[in-house]
Amino acid sequence: MVKKITTTFDKWMADPEVKEHFDKDYKNFVLSELILALMENDGKSVRELAKEVGLSPTVIQKIKSGEQEDMKIKNFVNIAHACGYHLFLVNEREKIAVGE
Repeated sequence: MVKKITTTFDKWMADPEVKEHFDKDYKNFVLSELILALMENDGKSVRELAKEVGLSPTVIQKIKSGEQEDMKIKNFVNIAHACGYHLFLVNEREKIAVGE
């Protein structure tokens, strides 16, 4: 009989409640890291970005740190545009600009 090795992470993910919290927190983490990268690539400060997109510096800081939950897609699109990026929905047949 071969004994299956289970990691601590695997054990945590077997618990539906823990997995739900992890999935939510991970999405916030990835989004905040993406926004941080956009800001760094464009050399934007929190205050500059806030002014350009019409949000308070506190909100931008919360987004950047991952504390802001359920960010509006409009805010994400505006942040991306302020940093010089364009967003598209793409499938095999078409490419649609988001927020253009």
